[in-house]
Amino acid sequence: MVDAGTSAVAGEALARSADRRARGLVIAAPASGAGKTLVTLGLLRALVRAGLAVASAKVGPDYIDPRFHAAASGRPCVTLDCWAMRPALVADLAADLGRAAELVLIEGVMGLFDGTDAGEGSTADLAGLLGLPVLLVVDARAQAQSAAALVKGFAEYRSGCRISGVIFNRVGSDRHEAVLRAAVAPLGIPVVGALRLDRNVHLPSRHLGLVQAEEHAGLEAFIDGAAELVERSVDLNLLRDIAQNLPGQADGLADPLAPPLAPLGQRIAVARDQAFGFAYPHILDQWRRAGAEVLLFSPLADEAPDSAADAVFLPGGYPELHAGRLAANRRFLAGMSRAAGAEALIYGECGGYMVLGDSLVDAEGQAHAMAGLLPLSTSFAKRKLHLGYRRLKHAQALPWPAQLRGHEFHYSTVAQQGAGEPLFEAADSAGRQLGAMGLRKGRVMGSYAHIIDIEAA
Repeated sequence: MVDAGTSAVAGEALARSADRRARGLVIAAPASGAGKTLVTLGLLRALVRAGLAVASAKVGPDYIDPRFHAAASGRPCVTLDCWAMRPALVADLAADLGRAAELVLIEGVMGLFDGTDAGEGSTADLAGLLGLPVLLVVDARAQAQSAAALVKGFAEYRSGCRISGVIFNRVGSDRHEAVLRAAVAPLGIPVVGALRLDRNVHLPSRHLGLVQAEEHAGLEAFIDGAAELVERSVDLNLLRDIAQNLPGQADGLADPLAPPLAPLGQRIAVARDQAFGFAYPHILDQWRRAGAEVLLFSPLADEAPDSAADAVFLPGGYPELHAGRLAANRRFLAGMSRAAGAEALIYGECGGYMVLGDSLVDAEGQAHAMAGLLPLSTSFAKRKLHLGYRRLKHAQALPWPAQLRGHEFHYSTVAQQGAGEPLFEAADSAGRQLGAMGLRKGRVMGSYAHIIDIEAA
């Protein structure tokens, strides 16, 4: 067990005030379900309590976990994706986090070495690109000395990926912890903490992942509970010590970016609420930096896009959970029609694409009228998983380069589609052709794909 030592961590934070180069650490696991998110949230809140300026990122395409990170740390969280993002963008986003923080925690995705079919885009790739050490979270529920063999295997599997510490999660007792520590000691990899199994600290989930942070009624209590677990069981000073400097300009990674995704317009109305929560912050930030005005509005609150907007962006989210309410929101729907009539560029991704269509059929089989701007009907009545990275080509429909990278993750299907031009030609991460994706009718367009970045030259 660890006596929190939070005052020492706070003292170190003050001592480093003259050195503004942040340190970073990647939190990974052998497999999904080991407790990476709980550990990360607990660490973030515990470090904030200790007086440290801490920020975070999430590896891979993810809209849900970053909101929980932001709630735990009080700072924005970004996603970092080594497959879908150019290396310079990954480094730039990481450097941005470090400019306002002393420590950056990066939560991995799936298992440490898991990525595409070819193994690309893994958490290990991200750690290697940024030159950061890995803290391995190991679920110890059903093992004792065998955990050391697992840690040894992960530490030696791939050169250039440094396992610099271990946190054992779901430890059953003091005796169990002692056995785990003794088993791993010969490896020379420090045990940073051992968290007890606590069935009262958990997060609910739904078909696309965790329930969104803003929907979690007990979120603060959950995060505080995770922080208390961490404070009782993790050596925060050791955690700080094993972190390494984030790369900067001098390291040749965070060079000035190649051209980012251009704004959809000069004044862009962006839907933002529980039905449309899946917009990548780095894209909205790129638009703002390019001089565009981003005007947020809530379709669920029956708000229309700003009448002066020359572009409207409906991100993905969970519109199927609010389909009846959206169908009844006349100001929102009339505002979308006005924007189309004014020839604004209207673009929808995934859930936003579905709302641009004629109708959306919910999981109970009930059809709800949508915006009617694309000849499209989508349905959750017969669920089918569509999941994976996507290479996307378009023909001058969007103010972006012709080749893009993104991902697809949804269970809905196209029930009916009328005349219109396809928006993209899609391929998977291995380059296998998937055919046409999405729909375009004049200046209204959308698809199931979520765009992340420009295809690297």
